[in-house]
Amino acid sequence: MSEPSLTAAGAPHPSDPWAALAHELDAWAAAGRVASLWWRDDDAGDTAPALDRLLALARRHGVPVGLAAIPARATEALGGRLATEPRTVAVLQHGWVHADTDAGAARQIELSDAWAAAAADRRLRGGWERLRGLFGARALPVMVPPWNRIDPGIATRLPALGYIAVSCLGARRPDDPGPPRLNVHADIMDWSVRGFRGDAAVLEALVAHLRDRRAGGADPAEPTGLMTHHLDADAACWAFLDRLFTETCAHPGAAWTDTAAALGVAPAASAGAASAAGAR
Repeated sequence: MSEPSLTAAGAPHPSDPWAALAHELDAWAAAGRVASLWWRDDDAGDTAPALDRLLALARRHGVPVGLAAIPARATEALGGRLATEPRTVAVLQHGWVHADTDAGAARQIELSDAWAAAAADRRLRGGWERLRGLFGARALPVMVPPWNRIDPGIATRLPALGYIAVSCLGARRPDDPGPPRLNVHADIMDWSVRGFRGDAAVLEALVAHLRDRRAGGADPAEPTGLMTHHLDADAACWAFLDRLFTETCAHPGAAWTDTAAALGVAPAASAGAASAAGAR
């Protein structure tokens, strides 16, 4: 029989993934610390029953969520729908139209340096203006690259366009180009089957980032981020989220943060800054 893995503190790591999460949060609490968590949901564009379900789940648990909205697909109906939600439901910019712009790349990417800089900047700025018009101060100038991929040229130009952060997948690094990163670290989807990835895989990713933060192997100030896609979520996804929020909201070692707080800005101030930069 194999030996149980050890935590940073040297204690045996629970084999049950939910127990492992509780164990890690216990370690944060024992150290007098609270692990910040952050939720990003991608591909918003229009009203949908799945979106209503997501928003109801967020309200029931009191968990903030950052909705990554695709500007070219965002509707006035979505703007009206979100107007009834708490300000803790933020809107982030999910590229422009969520389409591949580099046929020569190995994987799909919209924010590619193969896209002419002037055209890319014009479309992205126009996308921000559309989101600002539809969602007001709820919209934050945070770029969420489709497929979580962004080339360094576009990333480097984002601050001049008014963006204050980028959100991709994976632990942020000090040498990331462009504005600061507010990343996610666990994707609940298995895209090969377009369904839930499974408790063990998702919780392992969350716990790994939490452990790295606690031990100093990752930026301790970066919230541990969860990524969902409401339009693709199956029954197992929704059940997982309900349990995750129940477990973490009841634990003294964890707290879900809203996007503006994670960025250290007030929503209205950040939106105004982006508008001014975009006008230059």
